[in-house]
Parts: sequence; C-alpha cells; structure tokens
Amino acid sequence: MSEAQVKTLGERQAFTPLLAVDGIKVHYGAIQALKGVSLTVGMGEMVALIGANGAGKTSTLRAVSGMLKASAGRIQFGGQDTTSLKAHQLVPRGMAHAPEGRGIFPNLTVMENLELGAYLRRDTAEIRADMEKNFTLFPVLKERRNQMAGTLSGGEQQMLAIARALLSRPQLLLLDEPSLGLAPQVTETIFRTLRDVNKAGVSVLLVEQNAHLALNSAHYGYVLETGEVVMAGPGKALLESAEVRRAYLGE
Repeated sequence: MSEAQVKTLGERQAFTPLLAVDGIKVHYGAIQALKGVSLTVGMGEMVALIGANGAGKTSTLRAVSGMLKASAGRIQFGGQDTTSLKAHQLVPRGMAHAPEGRGIFPNLTVMENLELGAYLRRDTAEIRADMEKNFTLFPVLKERRNQMAGTLSGGEQQMLAIARALLSRPQLLLLDEPSLGLAPQVTETIFRTLRDVNKAGVSVLLVEQNAHLALNSAHYGYVLETGEVVMAGPGKALLESAEVRRAYLGE
C-alpha cells in the first residue's frame, strides 16, 4: 500500500525526524512479513504501532533495530542511512531495543544485567548517575539489585529490561509488548514511567497489545494489517476512530 493510500486521521504536529522508515519489506523465507512499511518518529515523540497478531509489528521493530535485514526499502536514523547496519552497530549511535519476552539474563543478578546495558560506555561517573536515575524510576530494582534476575516477577523483569536499555543512553527506545502478561496495576506503573522517560527527551517507538493505553500515551500512531500501514494519525485521533475502536478496543 502506498503512503497516499494510508488513511490519515488529523494533523500531525511539526517535528524534527529522528527515525524515518521508507517502504521496508521483510521476508522469512518465502513468507513476506512486511510489504512496504513507512513510518517516522520525531525527536521527543512517542509513537505507537498497533495491529492484530501477525500484522508485522515485531518484524518492523526488528528491522529498525538491525535484528532483521530488510529486503527492500530504506531506514534512516539520526539523518544517516542505517538500512544495512546490525544491532550492535546501532546501539552506539543511540538506539536501544527492549524485545518481546524481555530478553534478560536470568542467571545474572539485577545489577549485572543493568551493567550490561552500559557495556559500550566508558564514562564511569555518568554511568553511576544513570544507574541512580533508573533506581529512582524503578525503586524495586534497587531493592533487588543483588537478586538473580530470573527470580523476579514478570513486571520486575520488564522494568529491568527497560532500565537496561536506558543505560545505553538511547535517543530512541524500541519497546515490544511491555505489558504482555502483566497485571493492570503493574502495566500502569510501567507506562507512567515510560511517559516520564519520554518527557525527559527519549523518543519511543512502541508496539503494544493494549491499544487504548498505547494510543492514549502516544503522540502519533500507526495501524498495521498484514504487513502494511493502513491508518495513521495522532494517538487521540486514532483512539476516537470508530474503525480502531471496533477492531482493537472491542467496541
């Protein structure tokens, strides 16, 4: 689907592009997961991707973060072409990815997991300061810093995954299903923290099963269906759309 065919709801506020994804396609063998996805994330924006299971949301994040190679299209981050770069090359450029399933190291302590988030950094004093900031954002991690990560609850593991990603000092944080399997109260806590992180200047590209919570938090959003963007608009505008409410909010 071309960009002109995407249904756009409402006006987007002026922004400075940080991430620009233009017509990317991704294949898993003979199966085409993405059929030409285009999206942008501005400096300081939180952008949400919503859609049914299998729509291509996770594949989009993986292509952006260098975990998957796009078979066509272009990705620009920070004004530079990063289409062919691998994940380990994007981290020092200011991109961090907290994947679905959290991806923590269960046999390492909370503190060891966090230290891995800063493994490319050499500014020891600033790392300590950022560690304290994360402990302020997620106090439970400070309480459990010497505990094995695998013994944390699901919510605590998700907090750890986000905190570890933040310790790389990203300009852009990619988050895949941060509320998956969590109690509503824990989910609210995580999203409240994400809004604080975003207000502090970190751009966020978010994939989230809870469409209401995602769009209510996001400046802008995209709706994916079978590997294509079919609708886009400010988060609140998408939230008020009858099509979105019927398809993703059960109304």
